[in-house]
Amino acid sequence: MNLRPIVAGNWKMHKTPTEGASFVETTVNLLLDIQHVSVIFAPPFTGLFDMDVPPPFYSAAQNCHWEEKGAFTGEISVSMIQECGAEFVILGHSERRHVFGESDDWINRKVKAVLAGDLKPILCVGETLDQREAGQTELVLKSQLEQGLASMDSLKEIVIAYEPVWAIGTGVTANNEQVELAHTSVRKILKELYPESYNIHVLYGGSVKPGNAEELIQVPGVNGFLIGGASLDVESFTSITRTVETVQMRTL
Repeated sequence: MNLRPIVAGNWKMHKTPTEGASFVETTVNLLLDIQHVSVIFAPPFTGLFDMDVPPPFYSAAQNCHWEEKGAFTGEISVSMIQECGAEFVILGHSERRHVFGESDDWINRKVKAVLAGDLKPILCVGETLDQREAGQTELVLKSQLEQGLASMDSLKEIVIAYEPVWAIGTGVTANNEQVELAHTSVRKILKELYPESYNIHVLYGGSVKPGNAEELIQVPGVNGFLIGGASLDVESFTSITRTVETVQMRTL
């Protein structure tokens, strides 16, 4: 299995539309020669307007609602995202789960809505520090994947992102063994749910930086990154992307 790696930048609540447009223009110009990596920008909803980027560059929303329209103040539908030109939607991020209280049932509804709208979900899963210390990592991953992917016909258009909650924005990075074990668990669970899932992207997210990107991208089972803080800086983001490109070229 030699999937084309994905490097996705989740800006969270950063960058105005003007700042985002400048960032994307600069980044794309610096990476025009990239041939073996797909690069995804995930700005706040307001930053999706006019983000017209050519492949291998894409845009993603950070969330959505599962209903098409209605009295849901502050929410955004899949069709609204679609009209902005985005091709991906991040769902189930730990901040949505733990800060905003989103349940696996809600996340599952969103996954279905995104797929019905012909967009691609990036489903995030991961354990907290307490859960890891209690030896519950695989149990948590199994529950989140089973419930988040319930009633799917296929995983063909779905990207999974493993993000240990204790390593997001903390400066702490899971070591190679921890990452490999978690990705192995994710793939085992996916295969049990959907036997054809061997060709599904599983990204790693958790304090990925230019200094550790080369090591992490070579961990078995890692098909790219979902990056937070380092995706806000042009130099850091382009450096990580070029590292992934270089490593990928060695395998071709």
